Amino acid sequence: MSLFGPTLADGDRLEVAGAVVRLKVHARARRVSLRLDRTKREIVATAPSARRLSEAAAFARDRAGWIAERLAELPRSEAIAPGMTITLFGQPCRLEASGKPARLHPATADEPARISARGDGAVYANAVIRIVKREALRVFSERTAFHCARLGAKLPSVAVMDARARWGSCRPGLPGKPAAIRYSWRLALATFEVADYVVAHECAHLLELNHGPRFWAHVEALVGDEKPHRAWLRAEGARLHAFGR
Repeated sequence: MSLFGPTLADGDRLEVAGAVVRLKVHARARRVSLRLDRTKREIVATAPSARRLSEAAAFARDRAGWIAERLAELPRSEAIAPGMTITLFGQPCRLEASGKPARLHPATADEPARISARGDGAVYANAVIRIVKREALRVFSERTAFHCARLGAKLPSVAVMDARARWGSCRPGLPGKPAAIRYSWRLALATFEVADYVVAHECAHLLELNHGPRFWAHVEALVGDEKPHRAWLRAEGARLHAFGR
């Protein structure tokens, strides 16, 4: 404990204007700064060194008005309820009430896909989310197998996760432990092309555990130019993460 208050550390969090402010040390930073992390829905206060974290915290408190304005710009979570239309891999999907267990009804020539579920409030919302997760796992498993075949990589285990920090993660295979890839189930709410880019990205990590030229060459061979997909995630990621919160 410092004579001037608690000692702050990289990664500490505080609350300002109803927002979470995460303190971060970045050795290349030239000054204290604030930015909005739209995906995590938090403010990042960056300092060039640990000694200046208290300055970053004070700067965040002084900019409470700016922080409140940035929070107001974020997409609001909309209640999941019958009558709502979501997108599944870029295609419209209508939510309906039903007295039967939740299920996904594929699109037909006359109407879009539908998810029907029973219950009210959180019960209904959780049932819909389970269907979205199930569809996400199905598509991600298929696309992982497709891209691994093109790369000549051994097929990993595939799972879905609920994470704000990343859209996917790849654990390379080790002796006695096969490779594993996990995807954010909320990618099912993105376009198919964007979701498929993330699948290709993680599959490329099975061959290259870095983001060097060889890695990006693999990604480009699988899905072409990745820049539009990355831009889409930066622009729309907060909206995806707001779903079901």
